[in-house]
Amino acid sequence: MSKRLPGPERRESILKVAQGLFAEKGYHGVSIDEIAREVDVSPAILYRHFKSKQELYNAVLQAMSSKRESYVQMVINSGTSFEDVLTGMTQVYIKSIDENPDLLRTELQSLLEGSDATTDFFKHRWKSFSDYIEFSLNERLPYDMPNREITILSASLMFQGMLREALVQKYLQPLDRLEDVSLQELSHELVRLFLRAVGIEKSHLSRKAVISG
Repeated sequence: MSKRLPGPERRESILKVAQGLFAEKGYHGVSIDEIAREVDVSPAILYRHFKSKQELYNAVLQAMSSKRESYVQMVINSGTSFEDVLTGMTQVYIKSIDENPDLLRTELQSLLEGSDATTDFFKHRWKSFSDYIEFSLNERLPYDMPNREITILSASLMFQGMLREALVQKYLQPLDRLEDVSLQELSHELVRLFLRAVGIEKSHLSRKAVISG
């Protein structure tokens, strides 16, 4: 057995191990006994901290979904164009996944399982993208454009899908087809493709009051 740790430290060690196992195998692919073995404690000790596997899983989801990306400093340092700011935001997000791919795995699993944590993943990790894109397109597109609101919302979802799929390919697939593409190149290319898709080549949109946190 592992050395005796204070309660809070033991709880954190359980959460850390459980996070990796749940991210790799999903809720149903992991047992309490497996988690206990990896932490090097007995199941009885684990149950002192978490009354059930579901409670442990919920704690893991809450801890990961509450991680907030901060784009404020990046926006301050970026240029004023739509392309510059969106590229900078994309680089911040990609870097966070590069440092911890479990964030992406766990987010995708929460989507599949219909977990309440999905709302927090969006709020803390995607909402700033949506707010910025929707605000900027609302400023840019003609007001008499047919289906304008649907177009703006669809464009926001499109970029989220493009970025998520690229990261799935790069970090979760056995063969990384983007292996030779640097993170910086990936962010620039995704934004360029997106801007062409929505008909914006060059833009100098205001970035005031569009970052929600």
